[in-house]
Amino acid sequence: MSTTLHSFIDIFDSEFETDGTLVKIKKIVIPIIQRDYAQGRENPDVNRMRTRFLSSLYDAITGHPITLDFVYGDVDENGKLTPLDGQQRLTTLFLLHWYAAKRENIPESEWKFLYNFSYETRYSARYFCKDLVNFVPDFSESLESQIINQSWFPLDWKKDPTISSMLTMLDAIADEFASLNKIWEKLKEGAITFYFLPIKDMGLTDELYIKMNSRGKPLTQFEHFKAELERCIRVLDNNVADRVMSKIDREWTDLLWQYRNSRNGIEDDSIIDDEFLRYFKFVCDVICYKHGESPRGKSSDEFDLLQTFFSKENKKAKENDEAIKNIETMESYFDCWCSIPGFTNPSEFLTSIMSYKHQFGKIIVYNDSYNLDIFEDCLHGYYDKKQFPLNRFVLLYAVTYYLRHTSIIKYSDFARRIRIVNNLIQNSGDEVSDRTDRNRMPAILAQTEAIIATGKIDDSINNSFNVNQLSEEKEKISFLNANPGQAKTMFELEDHPMLKGQIGIIGIENLSLANMFAELFTCNWDKIDRALMATGNYRQEEKNGWRYQCASKSKQFAWDELFHRSANYCGFDNTKKILIKLLQGNATFTNEILDGIADGFIARCTSNSTYPWRYYYVKYDAFRPGSYGKLRNREASEKPYLFSVMQTKTQWSQNTYMPYLKIVDNYRLSHYDMGQKLLYDDRYIVCENASYKVKRIEDNSIIDTIEISQDENGIDKEDRVQKLKNYLSSKTIPKTIP
Repeated sequence: MSTTLHSFIDIFDSEFETDGTLVKIKKIVIPIIQRDYAQGRENPDVNRMRTRFLSSLYDAITGHPITLDFVYGDVDENGKLTPLDGQQRLTTLFLLHWYAAKRENIPESEWKFLYNFSYETRYSARYFCKDLVNFVPDFSESLESQIINQSWFPLDWKKDPTISSMLTMLDAIADEFASLNKIWEKLKEGAITFYFLPIKDMGLTDELYIKMNSRGKPLTQFEHFKAELERCIRVLDNNVADRVMSKIDREWTDLLWQYRNSRNGIEDDSIIDDEFLRYFKFVCDVICYKHGESPRGKSSDEFDLLQTFFSKENKKAKENDEAIKNIETMESYFDCWCSIPGFTNPSEFLTSIMSYKHQFGKIIVYNDSYNLDIFEDCLHGYYDKKQFPLNRFVLLYAVTYYLRHTSIIKYSDFARRIRIVNNLIQNSGDEVSDRTDRNRMPAILAQTEAIIATGKIDDSINNSFNVNQLSEEKEKISFLNANPGQAKTMFELEDHPMLKGQIGIIGIENLSLANMFAELFTCNWDKIDRALMATGNYRQEEKNGWRYQCASKSKQFAWDELFHRSANYCGFDNTKKILIKLLQGNATFTNEILDGIADGFIARCTSNSTYPWRYYYVKYDAFRPGSYGKLRNREASEKPYLFSVMQTKTQWSQNTYMPYLKIVDNYRLSHYDMGQKLLYDDRYIVCENASYKVKRIEDNSIIDTIEISQDENGIDKEDRVQKLKNYLSSKTIPKTIP
């Protein structure tokens, strides 16, 4: 027998075949094994579902008829319908019809079928339904208050979860429909309908019936969402609705089934609701960006998203066109994962293009807390900005763009092009932004499309990825087109953890040094730092003009700042020149060789009695504390020796210090003065560019000056650290603990 469309009114007395005999439905009875009525429960999720559902019913009464999906049930030879699926909707319809009948004084002859709706879950619910049908409220106060004050309502009925839920729903119905008239007339005309299919037509057994109806199982958000999605699509196109709903129940469920493992933070091996909704939200955010907007500040509620992007009522829609296009977009984003040419599942495909370490033909995932299966990370962590930040969003967009166009993009081309996109993502941390005041995401997605589709950078797209990285990628594309045999060397250099896709610090012209660079960074970072500074003053000046970036013995951040060209720093080309000089000047690198380079530089300075600032940096550990490699000097051009070491990224703090003072007497370094003074009872010592000053604490008057000999270029001719040590050892200075 085919599925038939019914209203709650005409389902009674409708004929259905059971065991070869036509039987009319006389009663609807919710069986003992069914769960309690849940749409009136009081919790945030159910409150939101109830509001959405009643709003949909309101819209149906006021002009947009609705079909509430399928109701399945067993019809016995006596005409009793026992619902398998649809209990919640049927109960709400029972309450809505009761409300309309009582409020509009409908003759009993029209509403008496309500006597034939009942619950067998508990005797209290059964008798409540019967007594409710007989009750006529005056609507002077809340329905719940009127009902519980009736003599036929025992107070312990309030403890019955089904009755309590019904009372809440009745008040919600009264609030929603208070302003409407002729509700009953609209219900009779079929404003609200559902499809009914007898359980025997489904081939279901009693055992399966019992398994599908374990009592107490709460109504899921997804059940409401799915019904609302179908309603929105059916308003637009019935055929499209049939196609999409079939895919949700079959192909898309099969796709997501392997990823089922989380629902509200609790593992559940039989639910894919949350996974579906997270990916649905990803698709909606894609649509939002493609419209030139940002989802920031907008609702992420899935029901609001349905209305915004998939509803005919969408104010931005041109008739049905935009909503239909969005539905087709959603379809393609799910469909593309269901059948990937050459691969049996998404994880197999994704691990063929991604790795945690360099492999030719794959891109690097540098954060090992991320899953190589980025699709799974989206399903389990979308809207968790730590697990799925915007850079992951862009990468997943690039992958799905390819999967949606596998008929025209070769896998081998995609493998090369996704590397370009990944390089851009890794080096566009500031640019990958969707703030409403600087939303680059529409342009970034457009550029991503262009690269995956053509393998080229689209120069007509402005304000997308980092301009320096875009320029480098264009150069690399041209170079490899002319020199395809260099791809292996280039890709291996790109994937070095110190570079993360940007090789400008080496340069295409120096690819022959790639192996030397890799060998250099097998050595101790502090030794590399010393050898670099011994080779030349490689530090870079921040654009603020008074902070400087050096390397670090332990912080990756410092090396990233040095090795990645940025508008925030001056001196990248100088750093590159010094790095290349170091690489070219040695046949191999070991810790011993690096120590030899640094120690040789110190020895030459000492032999020549010439002590430039970098001499101190190379010789004394205090200049290289292992923090963020930050130095501070507001007057570096006039006072090149007065660098203070910062141990935070940007802040001048109590951990900051003047390194010459710290080296000489760390115990008396005053942290209250940001490490700029050595305190001794009634006096203190500060460092100046060409001297030390000993001052009285009481009035800051100068007690003594320790001159540092310098040449005509302002370069120290003696080691100022040793000079202060000698002074302190030759003087009797009170040494009270500061």
